[in-house]
Amino acid sequence: MMTTLSADGAFPLRLLIAGGQTGVDRAALEFALEVGIPCAGWCPAGRRSEDGPIPARFPLREASSPAYPQRTRQNVRDADATLIFTAGQPGGGTALTAAFARRLGKPCLVVDLDTTAVASAAANVLAWLQTIAPTVLNVAGPRASEAPHLPPLVRQVLARALRPAPDASPPAWPPAPPRRPRQGRLFPDGP
Repeated sequence: MMTTLSADGAFPLRLLIAGGQTGVDRAALEFALEVGIPCAGWCPAGRRSEDGPIPARFPLREASSPAYPQRTRQNVRDADATLIFTAGQPGGGTALTAAFARRLGKPCLVVDLDTTAVASAAANVLAWLQTIAPTVLNVAGPRASEAPHLPPLVRQVLARALRPAPDASPPAWPPAPPRRPRQGRLFPDGP
């Protein structure tokens, strides 16, 4: 599926989601708020992050657990695709994000900003976005204490690759949970 790019060549995104942790997550959310891309995401119960409660300016929903893996899985599940920024090999929660994307069959691109220049990273991200055309993009990566140099690089890549979708309202988020088949007899009045 191909999507028409904006006049400046960037991909028109309808919704960006992230988990609210310091570092890559916050850089993505700050970028979205700054340029007018609607944003959301799941965060741990209590708005938990490494620097205390996630600020209220980030429009996130609390998961039922304070554990990071639950919100990570929910963000991957509720996005059309996941974009991961790293500084070297993904580890910890970043590696878990990629694993959830594989398990859930969701497109996932990992961009190592320690080995890829901003311009090349942005071109790779843009080409990937054009190919998969997500409506909802999850952005993830290491927290600030693990890779303090990443947030400004992430913002630069996103600034070259993304723009708000023109004349499009954001999709309903979070999406309705998938319906599960009812257990029991198929024909309750039958034999």
